[in-house]
Amino acid sequence: MFVLPPPPRYPSQPGYNGLTPTGMPVPMIETNNVLSTPTGPEYQFLVGEGLYVLKEDLHLATPPPHPSEAPITNPNPLSTAPQPATAGTRLGLINVDVGPLPPSFYRVTSRSDGVPGSIQEHPDESQSSTQGRGSTSDGGRINSTDVPLFSSSAPAFGEGNNLLAPTTSKDANKRRKPKNNMSKSNSSFISRVINHEILNKKLQDRTRDGLFAFANINRAFQWLDLSSPTKAEYLTKILFTKAHCLCHDVNKVTKSSSHIDVIMGFSTGEIIWWEPISQRYTRLNKNGIINSTPVSEIRWIPGSEHLFLAAHMDGTLVVYDKEKEDVIFSAEEENLSSTTNGEQVHPKPPTPNGTCRIQVHKSVHSKNQKANPVAVWKLSNQRINAFAFSPDSRHLAVVSEDGSLRIIDYLKEELLDLFYSYYGGLTCVCWSPDGKYVVTGGQDDLISIWCPSESALIARCHGHHSWVTSVAFDPWRCDEKSYRFGSVGEDCRLCLWDFSVGMLHRPRAASVRQRGSVSSRPGLAPLQRSETGNTGVTGVTSRHRSDSGLSATGEKEEEEVDGVVPHPVKPRATTAMLPPVLSKTVDCDPLCWLDFTHDAILTSCKSGHIRTWSRPSELTPQLGNDEDKKEA
Repeated sequence: MFVLPPPPRYPSQPGYNGLTPTGMPVPMIETNNVLSTPTGPEYQFLVGEGLYVLKEDLHLATPPPHPSEAPITNPNPLSTAPQPATAGTRLGLINVDVGPLPPSFYRVTSRSDGVPGSIQEHPDESQSSTQGRGSTSDGGRINSTDVPLFSSSAPAFGEGNNLLAPTTSKDANKRRKPKNNMSKSNSSFISRVINHEILNKKLQDRTRDGLFAFANINRAFQWLDLSSPTKAEYLTKILFTKAHCLCHDVNKVTKSSSHIDVIMGFSTGEIIWWEPISQRYTRLNKNGIINSTPVSEIRWIPGSEHLFLAAHMDGTLVVYDKEKEDVIFSAEEENLSSTTNGEQVHPKPPTPNGTCRIQVHKSVHSKNQKANPVAVWKLSNQRINAFAFSPDSRHLAVVSEDGSLRIIDYLKEELLDLFYSYYGGLTCVCWSPDGKYVVTGGQDDLISIWCPSESALIARCHGHHSWVTSVAFDPWRCDEKSYRFGSVGEDCRLCLWDFSVGMLHRPRAASVRQRGSVSSRPGLAPLQRSETGNTGVTGVTSRHRSDSGLSATGEKEEEEVDGVVPHPVKPRATTAMLPPVLSKTVDCDPLCWLDFTHDAILTSCKSGHIRTWSRPSELTPQLGNDEDKKEA
């Protein structure tokens, strides 16, 4: 079902470009953030663990179009005239000093001989006190200098290339900052910068464990203090001229009370590195010198202080260094290959359906690292919608408009696996906290649960009535056997889902065996699937095709891509369908973002509403009682 967009909050576009009777331009309308606390049964929902209640609704000021934009003379909703890409309201949450950690049911460890270890599934297995939930004296919190949630055995990205060796600094005050002053900038890219009149005092007086939020909404970007009683007052608000900020990320490695590194990706392809405390910035990929297509997703590379990955809408992933200058990019012929055991394998041309192997236009191991880009990987001829790094900092899950999910070893620049949606593009992706499962949402209104280690589709989840826009796991309700994740979509719904490992290991009924199924990789035990129905999951028997190139539907399978055989789309009749434990309309406008904190669920919509849903008050004692029972 298609949901019509809400009516505009501002007058029509010609109103901004019109003239007053005196001949002066009509001033732009700009509003302030509004904080409200709606009450009533429609602002709460009940799940197995208790009642979630809407704590507050923060409505961000939606910026009007810039006066330099041409007026829309015929605002036809069916018009195909190009418009700036937009992504609604997305947030980045960061706690610069301390922060609550989810339960330590899983850690990625390394062996003493240097061989990567496995993910441990017991909360107390080979853990030091600094790796757990924290001591009782700090209330289950740890300092930013302590061991992170996942201690990865993976090497650093680009390790072995001395040209990429970082110049680390333990003193946050000596970290390198961007070169330009944003408050005094005369750049045509930035329209206005509005700082709170007592910004420095607010930063000094804020609580130590307060939560910062960075939010992008169309051509505006806001820095908020969610721990402040006056959280509706932004710390900094930036209005860009025509470019819409589509995505952003905060570096958790360099964060401190005196330094925060934020990167933003724009509809023009440009990228800004911003340090909000010093109010300095650097503009990267200026005028699209490296790639002129919009940036759909941007994230810091795990463990890196200066490298980040940006997904451009032409199907390209680009690694940038925030401290390097940009140069006009041309593909390096000697690096137009994937390397395996030291041998170069030149890329194949794209397949007819638009899918292509990873074309390494520039390798991270290239000796030409004096300027950006650091690496360039061409994945598809269609736009990349989202990507996510695995918790062990080794793999990358990428979803595209062509309906593909790619599992990539980004350290080796190799494609490991390729899956397809039921139909339509895939729009969002995330990893489970232990790295065992990948969850995707798409234009087929479905959520899919994949197991990369078994090369298998575990289940499809049906509960949305329109495109799924964001998925995220709730680490505080995941353990070694069961998982909770949430999703939001264009249908304004929030869905919560539970699935357990037990349902994945039931014996499979012989009557539902299908030919053309795929299995785990050689050397891995095949994953047993349960019976069909709402609780079962289809089986996989052999990753190698046993039916002479025919899929389960009798169609010829796709050709090998980058040494990986794409998996045929599983019919609904042979795939488990998982129902949600909650499906509720939580906003009047299409939702676009979701995240979990230790005490709340946060959602945001395309019109700028950020809603905080408090967890059940009895959640903490319930978890404590459960742990006491386990110990007993």
